[in-house]
Amino acid sequence: MSKEWALVTGASGGLGEALAREIASRGLNVALAARGDAAMQALASELRDRHKVETRVFSIDLSAPGSAAALTERIDTDGIKPDLLLNNAAFGMAGSFVDADHARLLAMLQLDVVTLTELTLLYGRRMMARGRGRILLVGSLASFSPCPNLAAYAAAKAYVLSLGEALNVEFAPAVGVTTLSPGLMDTGFNTASGFKTPAGLQRTILPVEKVARIGVDALLAGKSSVVAGKINKLTAFSNRLLSRHFVAKLSTRAEAAEHGS
Repeated sequence: MSKEWALVTGASGGLGEALAREIASRGLNVALAARGDAAMQALASELRDRHKVETRVFSIDLSAPGSAAALTERIDTDGIKPDLLLNNAAFGMAGSFVDADHARLLAMLQLDVVTLTELTLLYGRRMMARGRGRILLVGSLASFSPCPNLAAYAAAKAYVLSLGEALNVEFAPAVGVTTLSPGLMDTGFNTASGFKTPAGLQRTILPVEKVARIGVDALLAGKSSVVAGKINKLTAFSNRLLSRHFVAKLSTRAEAAEHGS
């Protein structure tokens, strides 16, 4: 496996960094893509020393239109042909939809939906032509229900889940597509999105290392999708049994109770 390459997006921290570590521990070379060049350079050096794999760093803003094609061109120039694509780069926005910053909302949708789709298309075509490959799409527990005050983010992640489960069938058996749906993790998501974890959900927070291991295990096992964490699995299953309107109202009531209103 030492000749195989994995491309990990959003690899400068959080789950992306953990995914890069997990995939390198299994003997694959790793290409890292994100904005944080210094963090990725340090991670690349660590992975080379610890796991004796090759690494490359591609500093790029994947929330910019055209960034998927630009990244693909740079990777081609380096002579790398990824056998695995771990499509992780994303950010969220919490708060009232009508009060959202317009430019930031568009950047979020560009990154979470458009760039993810373009990279999946560009590398999915190549993998299908070669007759092999694996793609991991990182969704969210928010994929399974409408989330007031996280409305656009949850909708974007619902798209990711639907896309991944469809492509798992469409690309089979040559190329595997797996959607990983994590719940709350100890990352920079809250700071970037403005989301505050309700006290009642603190016990559901999972270490990024555990989520990364669950995701990579599912990817290599050829699973169509996986929800990380037992409580999160139960939540996702329960949401599918209830009406989407009821789940949305329940979420709003829980948030109001959390803030004493």
